[in-house]
Amino acid sequence: MHHYDEPVYLISIVAKILDIHPQTLRQYERENLICPSRSDGRIRLYSQRDIDKIKLILRLTRELGVNLAGVDIILRMKESVDLMEKEIAELRHQLQVAKESPTVSPDKALVTKKSIYEMIIFEQK
Repeated sequence: MHHYDEPVYLISIVAKILDIHPQTLRQYERENLICPSRSDGRIRLYSQRDIDKIKLILRLTRELGVNLAGVDIILRMKESVDLMEKEIAELRHQLQVAKESPTVSPDKALVTKKSIYEMIIFEQK
């Protein structure tokens, strides 16, 4: 079994799997929608992640009627949202760790807002 990001599929195999012409894949690459890896002999190699991304592109163009410029915008927005969701998950984890910690680390100050005008500030001694 191959890793999700491992480039193992030739363009002809991907075209056959997705029932599209290899030129479609080349056009997606020219439009910078996909970026397959290359072998030492410059042969395009696609990973399962690439195939899933192409499936998304095909769904957007075929089922939703989005043009390639729109697909590019959607893919960039999706990438931004994915990064933000990852960052939010990391921050939530850090917050949970801080809440479960019985003390405040010496290099940090804990500030809790009780109301508009009151704060509790722990200072390092």
